[in-house]
Amino acid sequence: MDEKPGKITIRVVKNDHHIIISFTDEGIGMTPEQIKKLGEPFFTTKQKGTGLGMLTTFKIIENHDGNIEIESEVGKGTTIHVILPIQSE
Repeated sequence: MDEKPGKITIRVVKNDHHIIISFTDEGIGMTPEQIKKLGEPFFTTKQKGTGLGMLTTFKIIENHDGNIEIESEVGKGTTIHVILPIQSE
């Protein structure tokens, strides 16, 4: 949210098989084309970004058998859902 001030809301939900951690911001949002490119090396929406943060994040979540879902609307912000399996012992 470099472009304008706002808040970030974090929500955690647990069901029988997964834990879902959702991060919602009040930033400028992203287009569907930008969302599709997230995680590609060196793609960034930030002026001073490297384009490696989301790539690394996707790989870490994937290595834990999870996934990431992204919802965004230009002018209204973005929600990122990190979905991780609950491991039985």
